Amino acid sequence: MTKLFNNKVVLITGASSGIGKALSCEFAKNGANVILTARRIELISSFVEKLSSNFNKCIAIKSDVALDGDLEKAIKEGVKEFGHIDIVVANAGFGLAGNFENLKLEDYKKQFETNVFGVLRTIYASLPELKKTKGSICIIGSVNGVVSFSTGSSAYIMSKFAVRGLIKSLSLELSPYGISVTHIMPGFIETEFDIKETEAEKRKYNWLKISAEKAARLIIRAIKDKNLEVILTRHGKMAVYLERYTPYILRKLSSLFSKHK
Repeated sequence: MTKLFNNKVVLITGASSGIGKALSCEFAKNGANVILTARRIELISSFVEKLSSNFNKCIAIKSDVALDGDLEKAIKEGVKEFGHIDIVVANAGFGLAGNFENLKLEDYKKQFETNVFGVLRTIYASLPELKKTKGSICIIGSVNGVVSFSTGSSAYIMSKFAVRGLIKSLSLELSPYGISVTHIMPGFIETEFDIKETEAEKRKYNWLKISAEKAARLIIRAIKDKNLEVILTRHGKMAVYLERYTPYILRKLSSLFSKHK
C-alpha cells in the first residue's frame, strides 16, 4: 500500500475525539508522525501510545486553542521532537445551542473564542514553520458555513461563516509561499460532537451521517490533492447546491425541519 504522507509531520488540534482522533489514526497509517493536541491530555496520551506502537512515532501535547500562547508552545515542542512541521489541521471546535433571545453577548464571544480565534491562533503559531516546508493548512469548518439547517444554532453558524470568509482570503495570501489551504465542510458525522441533540434526534438523523473514519479518509485525500474546499456527505452537498441555486426551496425545507424538531 502506498503511504500518502511518508516522513511528513502533522499537527492536529482537538485530537482527543471525533474527526480529530480519526484523522490522527489515518495520518499515522499513511506514514506521518502526528502531533496530537487537545485540552484532555489523558485521552490523547493513551491514544498516542497505541499509534506509536503500530506506526511511526507520535506525541501528545496539552493545548487549548482558546488560550494565547498554547499553540506556540505546541509548535515549538513539535519542532524540537521532529525537526519540522508539514501539515496543520485546525480541527478544535464546539457548538453552542440556543435561540438568539436566550443567548447573551458573552455566549457569542465564547463561541468565537474557540471556533474563530482558535483557528487564527493555530495559523499564526504554525505559519513560520509552514513557510519553511511549503506546507498545508486544513481547517475543519461545516456545511453551516454556507447554510443553516435549523434554528437554535446562530452562534455556531456565525462562527463557521466567519471561518469560511477567512479561508477565501487566506488561500490567496499564502499561495506565494507555496502553502496550500484546504477547507473541509462536513455535514452530519458520527462523533461526540453535536449541538445538544436529544437521543431521539440522534436516532432520527443517523441515516444522514457518515463515520468519522470515512470522513478522515476523505479529508487526507483532499489535503494531498490540495483541494481548496470539500463538502462531506451527500446531504451536505445537496444543501449547498440548494442554497446557491434555489435558496427559497432550502428556506422552506429548513422551516419545516425546525417545526418538526
